[in-house]
Amino acid sequence: MPLFDDFDGEIRDTHVESTPSFAKRTTPEGAPNVVVIVLDDTGFAQLGCYGSSIDTPNIDRLASGGLRYTNFHVTPLCSPTRAALLTGRNHHTVGMRSVANFNTGYPHMRGHITPHAATMAEVLRDSGYATYAVGKWHLCPALDCSAAGPYDHWPCQRGFDRFYGFLEGETDQFHPDLFYDNHRIDPPKTVEEGYHLSEDLVDRASQFIHDSVSVRPDRPFFLYLAFGATHAPHQAPPAYLDKYRGKFDAGWDAVRDEWFARQQETGIVPQGTALAPLNPGVEPWDSLPENQQRLAARLQEAFAAFLDHTDVQIGRLLADLDALGLTDDTLIMLVSDNGASQEGGPFGVLHEMKFFNFILETPDEAVARLDEIGGPHSHSNYPWGWAQAGNTPFKWYKQNTHEGGVHVPFIVSWPGHVRDPGGMRRQFHHAVDVAPTIYEAIGITPPSTYRGFDQIPIAGTSMLYTLDEPETPTRKGAQYFEMNGHRGIWHDGWKAVTRHTQNVPYDDDQWELYRVADDFSECHDLAEKEPETLATLVDLWWSEAREHGVLPLDDRTIELFFTRYDDNTPHPTSKRYVYKPPMAPLPAQAGATLAGSRFTMTARITRAAGENGVLLATGTENAGISWFVEADKLALDYNAFGDHTVCISEAEVPIGTSQVGLRFTRSGSEGDFELLVGEVVVGSCHVPFAMRIMSSIGHSVGYDHGSPVSPRYEAPNHFAGTLHEVVIETGKVEQADAEAAAAEAMSRQ
Repeated sequence: MPLFDDFDGEIRDTHVESTPSFAKRTTPEGAPNVVVIVLDDTGFAQLGCYGSSIDTPNIDRLASGGLRYTNFHVTPLCSPTRAALLTGRNHHTVGMRSVANFNTGYPHMRGHITPHAATMAEVLRDSGYATYAVGKWHLCPALDCSAAGPYDHWPCQRGFDRFYGFLEGETDQFHPDLFYDNHRIDPPKTVEEGYHLSEDLVDRASQFIHDSVSVRPDRPFFLYLAFGATHAPHQAPPAYLDKYRGKFDAGWDAVRDEWFARQQETGIVPQGTALAPLNPGVEPWDSLPENQQRLAARLQEAFAAFLDHTDVQIGRLLADLDALGLTDDTLIMLVSDNGASQEGGPFGVLHEMKFFNFILETPDEAVARLDEIGGPHSHSNYPWGWAQAGNTPFKWYKQNTHEGGVHVPFIVSWPGHVRDPGGMRRQFHHAVDVAPTIYEAIGITPPSTYRGFDQIPIAGTSMLYTLDEPETPTRKGAQYFEMNGHRGIWHDGWKAVTRHTQNVPYDDDQWELYRVADDFSECHDLAEKEPETLATLVDLWWSEAREHGVLPLDDRTIELFFTRYDDNTPHPTSKRYVYKPPMAPLPAQAGATLAGSRFTMTARITRAAGENGVLLATGTENAGISWFVEADKLALDYNAFGDHTVCISEAEVPIGTSQVGLRFTRSGSEGDFELLVGEVVVGSCHVPFAMRIMSSIGHSVGYDHGSPVSPRYEAPNHFAGTLHEVVIETGKVEQADAEAAAAEAMSRQ
């Protein structure tokens, strides 16, 4: 009996009499390499070739040799857009109505892509492609992002041969939480040696390409390069920060006017487009106090530096493709996953965790730390005014279904296949249209079944016709939008849209109506003048919602991050965690919750005199807890946003095997620590402020990963003795603290 289904030779008694058969996986003749570059939280106007004054010459060069799409849309949030882009199906249909950090128990929100929707990587790999994912993933349930897995929905299990990047929604650009294929690794350099994640990602992408074309030049490759930029934290090397000093002192009103004028001059926006009024909460720049202006300008400088630095890395990749002689054989697409982010609030933030601890760092306080912005000591995001400038000429932001949340830059470059290099395309299209476009360009048909799973039909419409048909009307039918109750529907040049207020009945939502074919920026609401058109579109929304799995409508957001204890997850019902090193660092959502509750930690150790080091650390140099042995004594450093409470034991830690402990009790916004050897209290200290949420960086057991929580040692400060286990037992998290932690987690998406 043949062992392989694809054997079509003949087997007789000896090989001399038999006929061999060699299976060969082939790609269609002339199939191009494919590179899809995804930027994060980059608004419609923020690239130079879309109107910005921020330097993006390499992206601009990509556009000048290809096409700029001026009517391209996505979902208003990162995981859903990525799911739609990689599958060609709508995000609700594949199980990703919102970010991949929770599972609501409904088919439209599982935190991962259903196997009934093969990714482009799965389809292309089976068509003979080498497939590489580099950068942000965020399509795997957060609870599964630790080294314990399960790995079902990690990149290498969803069609990518290789992966290098981070699994969650954001990471520190100087101290990233990095994964290589299916395991965690440390960055190859330190900040002091010049490390930055964006540079590292392009280094690895180039290596993957070189590995492929050097050994298997017969195989085309698919590279999915998803930068952390320009999602918060906005961080860049010092030279880029210096470059933009003072560049935005004129303020967001003047800059928005400048960018809008450039969009009009270049034709990015149609003639007659109006500039949307300032969003509620965005004050005119001239009305702001001086310190608020200084803070806002510096936060925008950090964003600009981050984007500029990212553009340079894209230029390095493009230069590498040129040097390898691959440019003419490569289809490149560049897109943002949603509009500019509103998550910096009205003032912007230097350190997001302060905000979620209800510490309002006013501009008057923050200006003392302006020089930290954009560097490794900050976790900044800009204010609403700069976000709206980034979305020029639109209103609203990421998370909203108005154009500011869903209308983004999209660039296509494919030498020899574009009729008018440097041209623009105005046909309406959407993220679901990317996969079918690539399939048509390659000449393949996605399978109706994949690995035994019947496949959901592709929902997208190929855009390939637009490459040489600039004036042809769009072939796209209706496209719905929905995010946390915000809704919208586009059809034949019309758009109905509504902003939803959480817990308000959906029937009370106020629908707006725009003829976006003529009113590009949604400035002229026709709902009262065209009630029949509005009613037809709202009915169409409900029809599309039923067809694509949007229901039930669900406006829950931060509530879904509340801890649910389940023995089949990393969070046991007993609230007792047993960690046995050596272990890779734990992502924040997979580790025991130490903020917002009482807890005890016990460690069983064996040590000789002078064997010191960290027993457990969580967080970063900006905020966290480190429990360690220093000079043979038990020590604690409670780092509350740079205010360190340090406790050192009176007695030395015993030589040999012993049990040591750390106990925290909380009273309102304060708390007390006790250090223990066995059951004996050997040290104590009072904490004047007990953090509700510390960091997006989780636990390191036996060392301190990344930037050090405590300045009393240099990271990683591995424990030099033997750490047998650490046991953590946690108490109930108070409701206000759970809400703070949940809001922080949501902001990181």
